[in-house]
Amino acid sequence: MTDTLIQSHPLAPEAQPLVEDLIREYDARYGTRFNKGGAREELYRYPPQDFAPPRGNFLLIQRDGRTIAGGAFMAYDEDTAEFKRIWTDPAFRRQGLAKRIVEALEDQAAAQGYTRVYLTTGFRQPEASTLYLTLGYRPLFDPSLDPELYLALPFEKHIGALKGKPGTAPLRKPGPPPELAAALATPELAPVPPGFSQIRFGGALS
Repeated sequence: MTDTLIQSHPLAPEAQPLVEDLIREYDARYGTRFNKGGAREELYRYPPQDFAPPRGNFLLIQRDGRTIAGGAFMAYDEDTAEFKRIWTDPAFRRQGLAKRIVEALEDQAAAQGYTRVYLTTGFRQPEASTLYLTLGYRPLFDPSLDPELYLALPFEKHIGALKGKPGTAPLRKPGPPPELAAALATPELAPVPPGFSQIRFGGALS
């Protein structure tokens, strides 16, 4: 049994198990809650080059040639990498692979010059929230509240040259994320129903 960490690309054949299983899992948990086209439309709305060096990267763990875990990052701002697409094959969970891929992403993002990580996870993914808290990520929300009040749960952590520095970003207040609130303030989008089907919900499905 040999595990290998490789750099890949969202459209590469070896990345498709990750992409297709994320689509399956997000659709099962959220349906069209975040995007009227479902998870496939949400995942493919980012250009593949966003996840390519020098600003991004796409990492996979392969075991004897089979992709079993992976994740990616893209630029959030000049100093911050946004982690996305963090996934473990359901057949290989509870082996510490999610922790390994997040740590590998942190190392790679630091090597590419980033000093901070930002990420979000959906309110129906408590296992992901637990993972990030265990790895020292600071929640940018109040964990004592019902996570559905936020829908998308943001986290931050310093890496690289600023590793260990406490986070200082303000906590987000309960309610729709800013991009949804702004869209609802636009007259032509005002009558959007509770399912938010017309809103392109940035980052909720990481």
